[in-house]
Amino acid sequence: MSSDPSNRRFQTTRWSVVVAAGDADSTAGGLALAELCEAYWAPVYAFIRRTGRSGDDSKDLTQAFFAKLLEKNYVRDARQVRGRFRSFLLTSVRNFLANEYDHGQTLKCGGQAVHVSIDVSHEDRQYQYEPVEHETPEHVYERQWALTVIKTTWARLALRLEGERRQHLLQKLRPFLTGDEPASYGVLAIELGMSEGALRVAVHRMRQQFGDCLRELIAETVVSPDEVADELRYLMALVSR
Repeated sequence: MSSDPSNRRFQTTRWSVVVAAGDADSTAGGLALAELCEAYWAPVYAFIRRTGRSGDDSKDLTQAFFAKLLEKNYVRDARQVRGRFRSFLLTSVRNFLANEYDHGQTLKCGGQAVHVSIDVSHEDRQYQYEPVEHETPEHVYERQWALTVIKTTWARLALRLEGERRQHLLQKLRPFLTGDEPASYGVLAIELGMSEGALRVAVHRMRQQFGDCLRELIAETVVSPDEVADELRYLMALVSR
């Protein structure tokens, strides 16, 4: 085993959610599988919408797809394939649409299948802003995957920053991390009652913390450290388009 401490740490986190989700009979496995479904709901919904289905049909099909995923625990197959989970899921939803929808065998919401109740109103509004005129369903899926990862990373970072002041600081510093026209360091420093130097240090630390959360999140659904770096590069390319 490598003596690199970061590599040893990766051994405990890589593919961790997918591996846990493969044991759907356990409590932890069931929660992990539900977590994956919720995390990938928006990309799957966007993919199905882009294939030409209406909003209502896409909602039903997305619900049916994840119900099938939970019922049959197809994540076990992902564990055997041992590749990027986003790629596995894209292949799975393609197969689902061909084998279930086109043959008139689509699962209905409810029944005996495990139900994944998620409000898709946000996903539908977000889809409306997709520049999809010349985009394939696959491109829409991958961009939504990237946006979902970023959104989840922010949520994970917020959970780690305990205390009302730190939460407030995160919201104020967020534009410096996203590139969204932030106020100047000087103006924000005065607003927060900090020196400009202290504010720059806070932004630097927040960037580091965000990067750590993002790498950890990516590591949960790929196999090797090299794939984490590749996925991060790919994600940033998608977000910057």
